[in-house]
Amino acid sequence: MAILTVFFQMLSLLIMIGAGWFMARKGMMDEHTNTQMSKMIVNVFNPMLMISSAAGSVGLIPLSTIVLVGLIAIGMFAILIAAGMILSPLFERQPDQKKIFQMMFVFSNLGFIGIPVVGSILGTQYVVYVTEFLLLYTIVFYTYGVALMDGKFSLSSLKAMVNPGLISGLAAVLIIVLNIPLPGFLMTAVTYLGNVTSPMALVAVGFALAHTDPKRIFCQPKLYVFSVVKLLALPLLMLPLVRLATDDAALLSVCMVMFGMPIGNMPLILGNQKGIDGSTCSAAIILTTILCVFTIPVLLALVG
Repeated sequence: MAILTVFFQMLSLLIMIGAGWFMARKGMMDEHTNTQMSKMIVNVFNPMLMISSAAGSVGLIPLSTIVLVGLIAIGMFAILIAAGMILSPLFERQPDQKKIFQMMFVFSNLGFIGIPVVGSILGTQYVVYVTEFLLLYTIVFYTYGVALMDGKFSLSSLKAMVNPGLISGLAAVLIIVLNIPLPGFLMTAVTYLGNVTSPMALVAVGFALAHTDPKRIFCQPKLYVFSVVKLLALPLLMLPLVRLATDDAALLSVCMVMFGMPIGNMPLILGNQKGIDGSTCSAAIILTTILCVFTIPVLLALVG
């Protein structure tokens, strides 16, 4: 995959982020609008994209590949959890902020950014692989993530695990495994709804950029070091391990996109719920999102 081709695809995503920034600065969007957009993405458009991707891949993906992707996702989260435990004290000594850094190592933006990137660069048929990563993400977040922030494991947190993302993800896997075709009219509907995901998600990122102090984003040296580790060093560490499991170029590319995703919003949201200052996390989310425009092409170029 030519690095310039991938770079220009990523650049197109950056332009959509810029459109969100422009609309926010011009008063076309406010906090309420952005909140409602985020709810629609999480609860409607992302789930529809997962289902349409799975329906479009019926008969094309063997069960063995589904199992393999699941095992790779488990391995990815195990490595990221270990990396967070080992490396977070190097970035922050204060206990609450150290927890936030541990969360930032583990919980990337697999859905909000990962789905648009995989869909635009590799094709929407590969979004079904992202679905498996998202399923495991949900499980890890509501077990390890909540336990980390609370200092203990709580069964009550598992109730929140049952959400549209988990349900649609399970439905997508069942569609693939059981070879369930969707009627034409239903396929058209879920495809059109799913296609809304990419531009709306990136506009939401642009909104956040417009409402964050640039100095807080771009003038913290430790965040650049963290970004290099998160977006390049750890994915490159995992690449040889995945090569031992598969030589499928498309699957390797999806995995590298998943490994190299920027930080997601969930560490910030959970930190806010616990009364932890989220300014550093918010800045890191935006910085890593911008930098991944340049790092993802590098990672995909190394896949070959």
